[in-house]
Amino acid sequence: MGNLFGKKESKKTESRVTEQDKAVLELKQQRDKLKQLKKKITLQMEKERERARQFLKEGKKEKAKRLLRHKKFGETQIEKMDGQLENIDRMVHDLEFAQIEAQVVKGLQAGNESLKKLHEMFSIETVEKIMEETREAAEYQQEIDDLLSGGLTQEDEDDVLSELDEIIKQSLPAVEDEGVPELPDVPGQEPEEKVKARKEKRSPEAMLAS
Repeated sequence: MGNLFGKKESKKTESRVTEQDKAVLELKQQRDKLKQLKKKITLQMEKERERARQFLKEGKKEKAKRLLRHKKFGETQIEKMDGQLENIDRMVHDLEFAQIEAQVVKGLQAGNESLKKLHEMFSIETVEKIMEETREAAEYQQEIDDLLSGGLTQEDEDDVLSELDEIIKQSLPAVEDEGVPELPDVPGQEPEEKVKARKEKRSPEAMLAS
């Protein structure tokens, strides 16, 4: 079952890869190969230069000349590679930018289609009708508010006050019937026991005893 799921997942992944993606990948692979070959030729040229110098020291001028010619050929190859690398980089950049542009165009297209559908749902006449109905409803509600806030006469106001007084009067007897608990009277004089105890404390016998 794992293999089956793996195949399904790979097919789903491959379906997302476009032809432009494949082209970009192929160009990048070619660029990497050219860079590796350029590095290899550069190292080989350095070695040939050192060998040519050694041949000159040994008096082998012809061999040194042959190596320098081969080195010169390598330099021309590197120049061509630089041009190819520049073209590949430009092509990769153009393809990637074209993909971005394509996505932007798709987004704009989807947005335009959505706007068209909205415009079909709500035409100018429909919008004007809705706005007119909304304005009329607001005006009608304002008229109702005006009637409720300022529609009572002075006689009506007097009736409201009279009814309020009547409600208050009806509620007062209930409060009076319940009654208010009476509080104990506050004594006007000090208790005799406290007065007697204070006199005994101030007597000469008590002071001598202390």
